[in-house]
Amino acid sequence: MVFRSGLWPEFSFPSPVGVMSNLWAGFRDTSFLIAIAVSLKRVITGYFISLVIGLTLGLTVVRVRYLDENLSPLLLGLQTLPSICWLPLAILWFGIGEDSIIFVIAIGSIFSISMAAVSGIKNVPPLYMRVAKTMGAKGLKAYTTVVIPAALPSIISGMKQGWSFAWRALMAGEMLSPKDGLGYALTVGRDLADMNQVVSVMIIIIVLGLVIDKLIFGRLESSIRYRWGLDRA
Repeated sequence: MVFRSGLWPEFSFPSPVGVMSNLWAGFRDTSFLIAIAVSLKRVITGYFISLVIGLTLGLTVVRVRYLDENLSPLLLGLQTLPSICWLPLAILWFGIGEDSIIFVIAIGSIFSISMAAVSGIKNVPPLYMRVAKTMGAKGLKAYTTVVIPAALPSIISGMKQGWSFAWRALMAGEMLSPKDGLGYALTVGRDLADMNQVVSVMIIIIVLGLVIDKLIFGRLESSIRYRWGLDRA
């Protein structure tokens, strides 16, 4: 095994036994439970803000041709910007604390959600609109009853991607947090050269991501795809 080969010291390449012991100790003294609760509260708050702003921005941009032509390239550029680049601005505007972390989380996923909404609506087959007009649905009614529901598979995919961006932004923000959170636990493990803790937190983050994807986004995506005949139940 690599951790027994002697090529690296144990503190830089921890053993599975050390990682499992650290996980057990962290859950037994509730330190990991507290970190998970704090991080979930932050990421849910920031993600909800990004969801509201992102969907509103995307739906507005795709409805107004002038905004579409001028803002879409900007949104695409901002989507590629790593969340950690917003940290200096967040600290300058809000200081080191909860507000700056929430800001980084929200700004990290807003643009991916917006672009997913724009792309999804633009890719709705024109035939749907013609059918809607034939049946008497026009203007805003056709938009809300036909276009947006048809674009939901793409919008859900964007929401899923935005959630992953929110988690990455959370870790970046919490590494500057004065206390609590999984990102803070990562920082403590790094400062103490305790790679068992670092790997333990990484495992917790992976498991949380898989559970949330399976229980929430997976079911939502499957339901939407089944409704539109894109998948079987």
